[in-house]
Amino acid sequence: MAFISYYFHWSEREVLGLDHATRRRWCREISSINASITPSDGRVKEKSILDMSPNPVW
Repeated sequence: MAFISYYFHWSEREVLGLDHATRRRWCREISSINASITPSDGRVKEKSILDMSPNPVW
């Protein structure tokens, strides 16, 4: 929730109004945008926020 709110400046109410699948889709979209605009030196691969959870629930 914080990830989406931070990048899109959406309120808690707006983010909580999304269903789980939609929140996951937005996390993928934001991660994709970040990976495409973040300079990379070729040694470090940017990670999706979805890849960072030690115990994914999906």
